[in-house]
Amino acid sequence: MGEKAPAGGDVPTGGDVPAGADRPAGADGPAGADGPAGADGPVTRKRPEDLRSHQWFGTEGQLRTWSHNARMRQLGYEAEEYRGRPVIAVLNTWSDINPCHVHLRERAEAVKRGVWQAGGFPLEFPVATLSETYQKPTPMLYRNLLAMETEELLRSYPIDAAVLLGGCDKSTPALLMGAASADVPSVFVPAGPMLPGHWRGETLGSGTDMWKYWDEHRAGNLTDCELRELQGGLARSPGHCMTMGTASTMTAAAEVLGMTLPGASSIPAVDSGHERMAAASGRRAVELAWTGLAPSGILTREAFEDAVTTVLGLGGSTNAVIHLIAMAGRCQVPLTLDDFDRIARTVPVLANVRPGGRTYLMEDFHFAGGLPAFLSRITDLLHLDRPTVNGTLGEQIEGAVVHDDDVIRTRDNPVAAEGGVAVLRGNLCPDGAVIKHIAAEPHLLKHTGPAVVFDDYRTMQRTIDDPGLNITADSVLVLRNAGPKGGPGMPEYGMLPIPDHLLKQGVRDMVRISDARMSGTSYGACALHIAPESYVGGPLALVRSGDPITLDVEARTLQLNVDDEELERRRAEWTPPPTRYERGYGVLYNDQITQADTGCDFEFLARPGKAADPYAG
Repeated sequence: MGEKAPAGGDVPTGGDVPAGADRPAGADGPAGADGPAGADGPVTRKRPEDLRSHQWFGTEGQLRTWSHNARMRQLGYEAEEYRGRPVIAVLNTWSDINPCHVHLRERAEAVKRGVWQAGGFPLEFPVATLSETYQKPTPMLYRNLLAMETEELLRSYPIDAAVLLGGCDKSTPALLMGAASADVPSVFVPAGPMLPGHWRGETLGSGTDMWKYWDEHRAGNLTDCELRELQGGLARSPGHCMTMGTASTMTAAAEVLGMTLPGASSIPAVDSGHERMAAASGRRAVELAWTGLAPSGILTREAFEDAVTTVLGLGGSTNAVIHLIAMAGRCQVPLTLDDFDRIARTVPVLANVRPGGRTYLMEDFHFAGGLPAFLSRITDLLHLDRPTVNGTLGEQIEGAVVHDDDVIRTRDNPVAAEGGVAVLRGNLCPDGAVIKHIAAEPHLLKHTGPAVVFDDYRTMQRTIDDPGLNITADSVLVLRNAGPKGGPGMPEYGMLPIPDHLLKQGVRDMVRISDARMSGTSYGACALHIAPESYVGGPLALVRSGDPITLDVEARTLQLNVDDEELERRRAEWTPPPTRYERGYGVLYNDQITQADTGCDFEFLARPGKAADPYAG
């Protein structure tokens, strides 16, 4: 406790206005010769005629320019409101059916307020909402679609900078992937975690306690009435999950990458500081439009290494592995599973936030100092002189204080000595797999048991409690055909349920293996992201019930204990499953999706090369 003091009081450096963000810039541009330093040094400030939007609105004597200005009058704007001013796109993933983003309609108004204050001209654009709760089979199927929509919208309209509003799991990487590919100056506004849940004197974590108490109900320890009562206390406000699930992990990653204002990722969704942060982000976007500091100047190799370090030190979601690899790929930064495993051995887990931690939730993390305070404890592992949307990373965390040493642990009292995700290799996953070992029961981290194989998720749901399967606590549950192509979309099926009869015996964890993902709010000895997946003929397709499988987290191995000759015989007998799509977006997805170890991006979106800016004349 008591290291450095953050700027910002009740909102750690993110709720108050950062240096420079409140200085309004009028039609003649901001004062000063140079902007913040980018990856290649100082950024020269633009003149109004250098703005990208000038091509649409400022080139006199052209019919199309005259038409563009006529249509702006149709929208109700006079030329002095927008000409010569940075046009700021406010990309909003708000939706009536996305509880994580249901407050973003109001936050967009705060962003626009900030843009107006700084002398910019805001335009709000609705983009696809990816609701983890309702979108089936999984919003992961549509992450790349939102990324593509973001990229093309930013490229095709008269936009000088953007503010990206998102937070529910896949929306953060999607928006940032699109902005990185378009390379338009951008600020990300995290949706923020919901309020903690409450039930009968217990503090509940969304997702994490859902899995826990559902199992207690299946075990006969919770009545239907109690379960219904708990249902009303689990998710109490707008905002994404308040555990260190995928949403909180990825918004923290966005912050350390340098794409948010400092402290922004942990501000609770309904806290007044969240609205102040949104307005400040609008002001900052105007400044970025004048300086031209784009994602390519921020999202460097060093930034992604710091993001991996942070995610592992937070005990964050395994999903971050896929998303960060995909995001880095858009920036032509090589990032691999080996980087995660290497960095994991150097960083301790310091965030005592569920499910990797045992006690606290994101509101506790926020008031303990938020991400700036957390980063202040691992400064020797970070690249402090690299640029962000608001100065350097070192400047973003300067003065940060940890206010509670049990929420954000000291280096000599970690939650775990090594990063919270381990990368596995072996004949079952030649291209890798991951496990969040800090959220598993320790006795299962080295385990050999007989496989019980399920060919698809529906079959597993229907038969998991069948006594005829002879599932014991030592069994290894195997789910296949749930990967990027097989799922389709790699749904969060990886936290396979434990059979009822074992729950009633007190069993709460088992070794589970799949080519699926699992919710970042979940827990257990689940080896995930098996690559290559079974649907394309990966080794998981060859496993049969009864085969012994060995998981050894310390050795980083996952091994099918069947000799090579037998596996080759099985491979010769294997036939590919039928194609899942005959038309539509699914065909594009199936043709272009890459495997989990390379980020599940579309090949044509991840490849190097430029896309031409449109001619607006």
